[in-house]
Amino acid sequence: MACLFQKIVSFDKESYFCIETINIKLSFHSMNFVEELKWRGMVHTMMPGTEELFEKGIVTAYLGIDPTADSLHIGHLCGVMMLRHFQRCGHKPIALLGGATGMIGDPSGKSQERNLLDENTLRHNQECIKKQLSKFLDFDSDAPNHAELVNNYDWMKDFSFLDFARTVGKHITVNYMMAKDSVQKRLNGEASVGMSFTEFSYQLLQGYDYLYLYEHEGCRLQMGGTDQWGNITTGAELIRRTNGGEVFALTCPLVTKADGTKFGKTESGNVWLDARYTSPYKFYQFWLNVSDEDAKRYIKIFTSISKEEIEALSAEHDEAPHLRVLQKRLAKEVTVMVHSEADYEAAVEASNILFGNSTSEQLHKLDEDTLLAVFEGVPQFEISRDTVLAGIPAVELTTEVAAIFPSKGEMRKLTQGGGVSINKEKLAAPDTKIDTTYLLNNKYIIVQRGKKNYYLLIAK
Repeated sequence: MACLFQKIVSFDKESYFCIETINIKLSFHSMNFVEELKWRGMVHTMMPGTEELFEKGIVTAYLGIDPTADSLHIGHLCGVMMLRHFQRCGHKPIALLGGATGMIGDPSGKSQERNLLDENTLRHNQECIKKQLSKFLDFDSDAPNHAELVNNYDWMKDFSFLDFARTVGKHITVNYMMAKDSVQKRLNGEASVGMSFTEFSYQLLQGYDYLYLYEHEGCRLQMGGTDQWGNITTGAELIRRTNGGEVFALTCPLVTKADGTKFGKTESGNVWLDARYTSPYKFYQFWLNVSDEDAKRYIKIFTSISKEEIEALSAEHDEAPHLRVLQKRLAKEVTVMVHSEADYEAAVEASNILFGNSTSEQLHKLDEDTLLAVFEGVPQFEISRDTVLAGIPAVELTTEVAAIFPSKGEMRKLTQGGGVSINKEKLAAPDTKIDTTYLLNNKYIIVQRGKKNYYLLIAK
């Protein structure tokens, strides 16, 4: 295993440590973290003194994620990449799962209260999210900056209301809390309902997280999206008033599309990192289909590719935009990082089924979810399974059973010209018998008329 030696400024000047490269290949080096985020367009607001903090040695920072589902979605990715870049720069990241705060619901950016989750659901979500985060962060090595995962439920569950009121509540005034944008927006009529005390108390709970991690983990920096600025600064103020400690905050912009619409949403909802909810093929397609303008921004935010390589890729893209060099590289990097190299290759192969010279063999390799995703939006026909069991001439199947052709004559003519394919294989004769051996996933038949017209037959 390769070792990289790096000086630790906070120890004696002759001390060095060795970081082993383990299962996830993170390159730890002396990059300037803030500079790294700046050129990637990932800095929105910073407390004064944040940059200077990194001159003093290894910094411990945390970023919170509410475990409201058992999978992250790509809306979480910007924050996760901040932690990844942070660790790559030699610092120690803490991913905080808001088991306690997830039971409350953060009012920031929300127009209504969220459903509260029970402990069993939260623990399940936690385990699933840790597995996903392990693809981005090194949790397992002996390096001084190995990542940690914590759950605020662990220190909040036995914290009585009276203790919380004495320990936390007395240090932060209602006036201070009321001044926050997240509170004001909810109280000033932007939402149809007001704000419960439960949600009002959220910033104190998040503030206490910062205090707890400051006292127990030496955490000096909290990161998050720009909508978290109010909550983060409440935590910094709480630390100042209780311990006299100085801590810092850094937020990233909320990622949007070039047209101003929300990033990470499709017509069918969130783009999830878990293959159960968003297939690797659909995940790959999402990144492949972003606009040129978005691709130039996203490749900086959602990959670890160096500045020099991104500049070279952008220049290559500008010379021949139709080749979509940026989109292809972006889609590859993110798909491999979230899923795997094999999933990426399968997604590319699946993409070529519609737009390339794919084979019947490739089509047969597709699982049902991917097959349906590939042919989403093409005309569909339900056919009787008994019809396929008995066997039926292709000309009858594509005219009488499924109205793919207006007449048998037209079907015969196009077949003779080599213009009809079944499951990506050219149909040799119009009377070829179609039976169960043609069924994909024991259920589907793909008919192609000409080069671009596809039809999905579903045997039921």
